[in-house]
Amino acid sequence: MTKTSVAIVGASGYAGEELLRLLLRHPAAELTAATSRQYAGQAVGAVFPRYRECQLPFINPDAEQIAGRAEVAFLALPHGLAAEYAVPLLTRGVKVIDISADFRLRDTEVYARYYKTPHPAPELLSRAVYGLPERYADVIRTADLIACPGCYPTSVILPVAALLHAKLVETTGIEAISLSGVTGAGRKVDLPYLFPECNESIRPYAVTGHRHLPEIEQELAVAAGVPANAIVINFVPHLLPVNRGILSTILLQARPGTTAETAVECLRAAYDGKPFVRILNPGELADTKHVTMTNMCEIGCAFDARTGRLIVSSAIDNLTKGASGQAVQCLNLSMGLPEDAGLN
Repeated sequence: MTKTSVAIVGASGYAGEELLRLLLRHPAAELTAATSRQYAGQAVGAVFPRYRECQLPFINPDAEQIAGRAEVAFLALPHGLAAEYAVPLLTRGVKVIDISADFRLRDTEVYARYYKTPHPAPELLSRAVYGLPERYADVIRTADLIACPGCYPTSVILPVAALLHAKLVETTGIEAISLSGVTGAGRKVDLPYLFPECNESIRPYAVTGHRHLPEIEQELAVAAGVPANAIVINFVPHLLPVNRGILSTILLQARPGTTAETAVECLRAAYDGKPFVRILNPGELADTKHVTMTNMCEIGCAFDARTGRLIVSSAIDNLTKGASGQAVQCLNLSMGLPEDAGLN
């Protein structure tokens, strides 16, 4: 089998390391470049001993070098910086799969409001497709710029979009309470994420204006078939004292006739044949321990007849389905491979 040459730009962060884990074992991809300013010149296996057999040296991030070595580049970089590499790589004919936030939002004004800076490459937004395979597989297959969803948005959009599209729930009064493992903050030394600060502690943060909020609202509006600004939700993230995993509990106002049973039936129909969505039986709820180190999204539903609310829970691994695994799933679609290649 001829393998596709791939590069990881920003390979020393948590998402980059997860890409290493997945791509080094991928049956149809060959890792030909991995960048890191900090570790340039050192072998991947020396920096990450679990990949000791990989003697590929880290290189400094240079678009020309990357383009000379790879057909596809994964950008595991902070927002703003990713666009600086996407532009020259696309110009050189390299397919770009971006894990950052630079190309997720369709509205540049919304990007500027939430990321506190003008959009770095607005001319590319018309080329970018939202890299959620369960909803956009057809356009992902032919795209040369794929914007992978954020981790929190993946956990909320997958369960809620199908219910909105089927008109089983109202578009108003949506509340999402999400809890994320500490790796969601990235590999950095920062006081709130030190072990003594996180351990034995659960706390909310960014309860108004979280950067993932407009992404969730954007995609839920698309699913519901309403204008982009027609859905406004409460999104309340929390820091959870585990390494990886996200649990989201979403409260939805059920429309007449909606129950846990009809919601589960809707979700199973929406994701029939999708290898990375697991729908639980009515009344069963999701658990992060069932999805850690996998590309699976587990979804459960319960119905509260007293309040008329549908209670939906979802669980993903924030580094896999919430980032790098989803990116590899997009790679598989673009290569014409089964979605689960290298992911099981």
